Amino acid sequence: MAVDVQSQRHDRKALILYGSETGNSQDVAEELGRMAERLHFITRVSEMDLVEINKLPDYTVVIFAVSTTGQGEFPENARKFWKSLLRKRLPPDCLSHVAFTTFGLGDSSYPHSFTRGYLILIVADVNQGSISLLVNSISVWNNWEQRRFIRVVRPMNNMIKDGVTPIPQEVLLPPKLILELQENLPDPPQVSTSNQIYQADQIHHPAVSPQPAIEILNNSPGQTPKVQSELETPDTSKQSANRNKMERSPSQSIYDFPLPLEEEPAVCNQLRENFDGEPHDDPDSTFPPSKSVQMLDQFEVILLENKRMTPKDHWQDVRQLTFGVSDEEAYDPGDVINIMPKNFPEDVQTLIDLMGWNDVADIPVSFVPSPPDFYHADNLLSLAPGLFPIPGGTLRDLLTHNLDITAIPKRYFFELIAYNTDDPVHKERLLEFTNPALSDEFYDYTSRPRRGILEVLQDFPSVKLPWQRAAQFFPVMRCRKYSISSGGTLKTSPNRGMLKLQLLVAIVKYKTVLKKVRQGLCSRYLAAMPIGTRLKVTLTDGSLGFEATKAYYPLILIGPGTGVAPCRALIWERASAALFDKMIPTDETILFYGGRNKLADYFYSHEWNFHHLGLTNVFTAFSRDQKEKIYVQDVIRREKKEVWRMIAKGGIIVVCGSSGKMPRAVREAILWVMLEEGGVEKFPKGREDVEAELKRMEKRKHYVQETW
Repeated sequence: MAVDVQSQRHDRKALILYGSETGNSQDVAEELGRMAERLHFITRVSEMDLVEINKLPDYTVVIFAVSTTGQGEFPENARKFWKSLLRKRLPPDCLSHVAFTTFGLGDSSYPHSFTRGYLILIVADVNQGSISLLVNSISVWNNWEQRRFIRVVRPMNNMIKDGVTPIPQEVLLPPKLILELQENLPDPPQVSTSNQIYQADQIHHPAVSPQPAIEILNNSPGQTPKVQSELETPDTSKQSANRNKMERSPSQSIYDFPLPLEEEPAVCNQLRENFDGEPHDDPDSTFPPSKSVQMLDQFEVILLENKRMTPKDHWQDVRQLTFGVSDEEAYDPGDVINIMPKNFPEDVQTLIDLMGWNDVADIPVSFVPSPPDFYHADNLLSLAPGLFPIPGGTLRDLLTHNLDITAIPKRYFFELIAYNTDDPVHKERLLEFTNPALSDEFYDYTSRPRRGILEVLQDFPSVKLPWQRAAQFFPVMRCRKYSISSGGTLKTSPNRGMLKLQLLVAIVKYKTVLKKVRQGLCSRYLAAMPIGTRLKVTLTDGSLGFEATKAYYPLILIGPGTGVAPCRALIWERASAALFDKMIPTDETILFYGGRNKLADYFYSHEWNFHHLGLTNVFTAFSRDQKEKIYVQDVIRREKKEVWRMIAKGGIIVVCGSSGKMPRAVREAILWVMLEEGGVEKFPKGREDVEAELKRMEKRKHYVQETW
C-alpha cells in the first residue's frame, strides 16, 4: 500500500527556537532546521521571543538552542519567552505531549555558563518516559550525521519506518524567500548551473497557522515590501517607554542646528585593499550612503566628534565618538548602543561585477515567498527584524545595508555555492570544505586567515550566484553593541533639547598570517564616519545594575582598555547624583585600569584627577612598560588590603572589558584577596566559603560583569 507522504508531513512538525547574542546559537538552530527538513518535518526556525508558549503544543518536537550572555543570563531575544514559561498560572501538564530538546551554548570566560565549546543535548522522550543526556564538542558539531538526528527523533519518525527516506544531502533545499524586480521587465536569464533543488510540489512546508507572526505583504511595483508583525511584546524597557515620543516629519528633525564649533578631527583614511594585494587609501566619498534599515525602537543620532585617542604611531586606533541625541532618549550607565554597520560601496560593486549583476543592481526589488508561500507557515524563515524596509530598495541597497558580504563563511555556504559553478575542479574543491572529516583544512582556509565571503567568491570566479536568491547566500547583518562611556554632566550639550552620548571604540584592523589587512565591519564604518553623519540606532539596557549607580556604596571598578568606558559612565553618574542631591552621602570609588603603555593607551587619564568625581584611588597596570608583564589582576593582589576593606564595607565590584582571559583572572584575584584577608575567621571552610560569598554578592548585584 502506498504511503501518503503529504498527509504524514502535516502530522510531523518541528519547531526550533534559538536565543542568541552573537549568532552562534542561530547557526546551530538553522543547521538543525535543515536536518529536520530533510527528515520531512514541517519545520519552523525562529527567535524564541517571536513565539507564544501556547503555540508549542502544535509541534511534535521542539528544540531550543540557547546561548548564555553576561553572567549566565538569557540572550535578549529569549527573555520574554523564558518569563512566559515561569508563569505560575500555567497548567503543569500544558506541554506534556511535546517532546523537547535543548542545546546549551556557552563560554567559559563567564562565571555562569556552559563549558566553552560544548553542546549539551537533553532528549526527553515523552512516549517512552525516558530522558537521556548527550554531550558533544562544538568543534565536531558538523560530524553529526543525519542518522544521529534520526535516532534523537525516532519516536516521532514514523515516516522512516514506513519506507520514506530522508532528502539526500546532495539535494539542495530550496530558498524560502526570493527577490523579484519591481519593474515590468522580463527577468534576466536564469544562471545555468547543475543545481538539483527539491521541487515545489515536494516541499514539506504547508501552512501551520492561519495567523502568521510575520507576513510579507503584496506591494505594487516600485514599492518597498512591508514587514508586518502581529506579535505584541510587553513594553518593559526604557526604549519602549520612549517609543513614539518623536513623531516628527523629516523636515522637523531636532538635529537642524549648527554643529558645535569644535576642531573637527581628521577622519582616518582606512587602509583597504584592492584584491590584487596592493593596499590603497580610499577617498571619503566612498563612505556608505545614509539609508538605514528600520529597527524597533530606533532613534536618530548625529556624529559630533570622531576623535582618535591613541597616538598616530600606536599600533591600535581607538576612537572616541560623540553623538548628539534627543534629550527625550534618556540613558543610564551600563546601557548599550546598537549600531547597524554597512558595507562599503567599493566592496558591493566588486561583488556585483563578479556575479554579473550590474543590469539589475539598481532596479527596485521586493521579497516574495518561494512557492509554496512560506510566510503562511507562521514565520518559517529566520529573519532579523526589518530585513529590507528601505524605501525604493534595490539589490545594491540590500547588499549595502542588510547582508554581510564580508563575513567569514560557514560550512553551509560552500555547500550552496558548489551548486552554482560549472567548473568541475572548483565544485570538487568547494564540496571538500563541506566534508566534516576535513575540518582542519576548512579552518585553515576560512577562520585562520579570516577570509571573508567576498574573497572566497574571488578565489572561485566560476561561481555565479542567482541574484534572486541573494538572501540565501549571505548572512543578515547584525547590530554591533557598544557600551556608553558618558554619564552625569558629560551628557550635557550646549544645544537645546539635545544630550551628548559618547562611545570608546577600538578599531579592528590587523594583518593575518597571509599578510592580508582585515578590518571589523562596524569599526571600519565608524572610523571612516564623517562629522555630521546621521544614523539610526537602538538602546539596550545594560547589565551593571541600578545598585552600582548609587553613590552611597563603595565601588571597585576594574576596566582595562576600552573596558573603562562603562566605568567612566558610572564614575560621572555617581558624582552627579552626589552633586545634585546633597542628601546622598558620597562613598569611596577606586579604579583599576590596565593597558599596554601609559603614554599610548591610558584613556581618560586627565579626568581621574578631578576630586569632585569621588575617586579615592586609581591603580594602574601597564603590561609593556617594564620587563615583567603586569596586569590588573596582579595589582588587585598587590592592593589586597584596600580591596578587602571596601568589600567588607559592602562594596560593589564591577568588571568591564574583553571577555577573554581577563574576567576569569580578575575573579580568581578577588577570591584570593577574600581568602587571604578574610582568613579562617571569616571563611572557616576556606575556598568553599569564599566562593559561596562571591555567589551571594553576584545574586544581589554586588559583583557585576559587563564583558564583550
